[in-house]
Parts: sequence; C-alpha cells; structure tokens
Amino acid sequence: MRRPIALLAGLLIAGACALPASAADGDEDFTIKDPRITESSGLAASRQHPGIYWTHNDQDKGAYLYAVDSGTGETVATITMTGVGTPRDVEAISMGPDNEIYVGDIGDNDGVEWPYVWVYRLPEPKTLKDQTIRATQYVVKYSDGPRDAESLVVHPKTGRVYIIDKQEDRGHLYEAPAKLSATGTNVFKPITPVDLWATDAAFSPDGETLAVRGYFGGIAYDWNGGRLKRLERISVPLGQGESVSYSTDGTKIMLGSEGANSSVVAKDAPGDAGSADSSSGGGSSASGDGDGDSGRTGDLKVGAVAVLVACVVVLGFRRLVRHR
Repeated sequence: MRRPIALLAGLLIAGACALPASAADGDEDFTIKDPRITESSGLAASRQHPGIYWTHNDQDKGAYLYAVDSGTGETVATITMTGVGTPRDVEAISMGPDNEIYVGDIGDNDGVEWPYVWVYRLPEPKTLKDQTIRATQYVVKYSDGPRDAESLVVHPKTGRVYIIDKQEDRGHLYEAPAKLSATGTNVFKPITPVDLWATDAAFSPDGETLAVRGYFGGIAYDWNGGRLKRLERISVPLGQGESVSYSTDGTKIMLGSEGANSSVVAKDAPGDAGSADSSSGGGSSASGDGDGDSGRTGDLKVGAVAVLVACVVVLGFRRLVRHR
C-alpha cells in the first residue's frame, strides 16, 4: 500500500502547488512583452478569461486587438477586426455587458479635427486564439463639434456608452443615445464636467465608481447615475500613462503606459471597491510593490495550508491501512 499512498501524497501536494495565485485573477503588476505592442493606449479586463487583458496600439497597420496574459505578459490571442474600414487613432477599449468588446477610434493624431469618429463593437471570443471577427461600426459625432478624446467607457449594467474628451483645463463626460445605431449618426452630448486632462477611464465592475486617469494623476468619482461626485484622487505611475482598467473582482485598478515592454501597475481600487481585507475601505496606493508582496504572502499561506491538509490525509490513510 505504500506506493498508492505515496502517489496520493504527490498528487495532493502538486494540487496545492497548482492552486491559483492572485496573478491568475489579473490583479498584480505585469509587463506587456509583445514587441508588436509599442503604443498600448487602452486596457480592459476580460470577465470570461480571468487574468486576460485586452489592449491595442493607438496607431497600427491593421484593426488589431491583443489578449495579454497578466500572469506571463505574453500575448495569447490576436483579433483582426473586419467590417470597420481603416482605423485612424484607436485610443480606448472597454468591456460591455454580455462579454462584448467596445473599441474607441476617437483620437485626433496629428491634430486633425475629424467631423466624426467611430466606435466598434464585437463579441469577445470564447476561445483565445488568433482569429478574425466581424465588428459593428458606429459613426459618432459630438453635439458641440469635433474634439479629441482618449477615454471610452461602457456601463457594465446598462450598456450605455460614454466618452470623455481630452482638454488641458477640464473635459466633459459625453453620453451616447440609449441604443447605438449602426445605420445613422450617434450624437454624444456633454452631461457633466470632468476635472482632469483625461487619457483613459474605467467603470468598476458594479458600475458605481468611475476611475479617470491622466498623465499626472487620476480621480475616482461616484457614478451617481452620471451626475459625478468626486470621491478621491488616484496616484498614477510616472510616464506616458495611457490606460486604466479595474481588475475583474474590482479590488484593483490597473494602470498602463505606452512604449515597448510597457508596465501595468496594480493599485488598490478607490473607495469601497478596494481590497476586502482593508479596514479603511481601500484607497489608492503609493506603490505597486506592496500590493504584489501582500498577494504573494497570501498565496504562500494558502499553499502551506494545502500542504498541511495533504499531510493529514496521508497520515490518515496510513493509519487506516494499519488497522485493516
């Protein structure tokens, strides 16, 4: 009986070592390693593929989206969008209800004031592999004339689309019609000011908090049905800060930047959306290093408990065999 017991012990210990780490949930720092991704301008956490983040270049040679594994930093799938023409300046990506991806071709590279911009919508694939997916293209205009923008968000409950324009003094949150039209023009209207030179934004998974970031800082707002109420400031890493996303569980915000081998830094989510074990209710962290250490400490504790359980089971089997 020794051999089966030893085998059982090995399987149990291997299972303990294979327990999912926090990185598998996509809430730790990582580096985007794909050499094709040199201008990561948007970030969106996948709900059906834990630990996967969708990103894109702001100017690419095609309509491409990249699925990056936050555990390794490697690209695990590339989507080629069809049905969208030639993108101009893709600046944002967001996950909507029903695992649909929204892409904002809303920038104005080279200072061109486009009379209209585009939003693309496509289903997130159930299988992560290189593939071509047809997207729906929506024509977008602003009620008060052309403007530059880099932030597009989709409310996770209602599916309504919003854009924040990029202005040095302050921008505005623009609201889409309740339902986008693929045949007509969708006019976005300003509904409230945003006190930031915004480069990206993201909704918390429950849709109650809107995080907006810029190059030098960020602001968390209580969504309040679109009537924004300022909650707190968000500390952001130095650099060409271009993207922000919540982790799937809402405990972290992920702050990305442009450039080759660009880093994505995890920080505690603001307000009540922060870590469940924080008695202060979360808040932004000054450094991503502490977050990573606490996550790894938790993984070690879980692993140690699992190994202890395995030892107890093995000893129980031995005792059972002896009494037979």
